[in-house]
Parts: sequence; structure tokens; C-alpha cells
Amino acid sequence: MLDLPLSVENKGAPSIRRLDEAPVGWAVSTGYVSYPAAVAAMEARAAAIAEGTAGELVWLLEHPPLYTAGISAKAADLIQPDRFPVFESGRGGQYTYHGPGQRVAYVMLDLTRRSRDVRAFVAGLEAWIIEALAGFNVVGEMREGRVGVWVERKGAGWSREDKIAAIGVKLRKWVSFHGISLNVEPDLGHFSGIVPCGQTEHGVTSLVDLGLPVTMDEADAALKAGFQRVFGPVEDVAAPV
Repeated sequence: MLDLPLSVENKGAPSIRRLDEAPVGWAVSTGYVSYPAAVAAMEARAAAIAEGTAGELVWLLEHPPLYTAGISAKAADLIQPDRFPVFESGRGGQYTYHGPGQRVAYVMLDLTRRSRDVRAFVAGLEAWIIEALAGFNVVGEMREGRVGVWVERKGAGWSREDKIAAIGVKLRKWVSFHGISLNVEPDLGHFSGIVPCGQTEHGVTSLVDLGLPVTMDEADAALKAGFQRVFGPVEDVAAPV
């Protein structure tokens, strides 16, 4: 059994579209979903996909404010442990924040029906985010040694790179779960309670922070279009929670 926490960067990987082009379920939850409820739903769905009793699913949601610790999290990176609830997570990566205004997309795909290529899968997730950002004329980029998608920001006499999206996934029996998070309009001050993904030299940004008044519905539409370009067709289904 493959049970692989994962969070890496990749470029130029092969396609991971399904050969049969069967649509992926696309679900959107309204309201906030608790982290334990989301994890339980993901675990159950991933197991059902592996058993062949359920179809693939991408599940979009928002969490209430919380921190999660990936398998590489360092205790010193949790700066304010009492600020928000903290959850241990089996995904790859370090500490991250989830909360209102951030679109989390949990991705439950069967790589046996696509390509058993872990690096291609992660490259596909990166390409998906970059495609979605391009819909708002935002150039998302990858950086060697830094997980996530980054944007370059410049002003008079200064420049920096800020993180706009995170990636942290896990595979079990070649079925993925956990996924990505895109900052649409979260409270960026909430990231100060941790060292986000272990990065101390770079900041965090969002679409609204970049001066783009993007709504969550607009972000969802861009994510949906980008996913279809990279992974294949989708069909709307009910959210598991």
C-alpha cells in the first residue's frame, strides 16, 4: 500500500488526464466546514475511490480560522499556539493557515486511472493554480526549494516574492487527498501566528491584496476552468459535508 505524504515542486511533467476522459465530481460547500469533518469525509471518499465504489472528487470549501501541521512541521514554527485551533495533518509540508476568504480545494483523484507518476500529479496541481491565476492576469510561478505558488511584487526601489497558494497532498493506494489552498481574501494577519511553510524570508499575499477585487465565486470559476484544462472535465455534484 502506498501511503505517501507529499509536498514538492515540479515542472514539465507529462499529462495526468484520464484516458477515458470520465468527468470528476466538482463539489462546493457553503458555510464553514470544520477541519475534523473535512478530514473524515476525505478519508472515507478516498477509501471508496480505491475500492471502486465512488468516483473522483474535487471539493471546494472554507474552514474557520485554524492552523494545520504537516509531517515536516517544526514546533518552533508555531509562534502563537493558543491563537487558533491546531490540527495535526498527514499531508506533506509544514505549518499552514486556513480560514475565511481562503479557498481550499481537496483533491481526491485516482492516479491508477491517470498516471502513477507522483511528480506529474504535483506538477499538475501547480499548473492548475497557475492557470487559475492567469484568469485574473496574475503571473503565478514556482520557485526551487519553496513549496506553493508565488507572485513577484515590485515597487519603487523594491521587489519581493509572496506566496499566494499552498500545496500539500497525500496518496494512499494511489488515490490522492488533501490538496491546495488559494488566498482570495483571507485576513493575512492570521498567518503571523505561524511561520508559513517554514518560510521566514518571504511574505503571503492574496488576490485582493494584489488589488484585485475577486469574489469567491469568481475564484471558483477560475479554478474550475483551470482544472479542466489540466486534469479534464468535471460535473457538479453534492458536497460530502
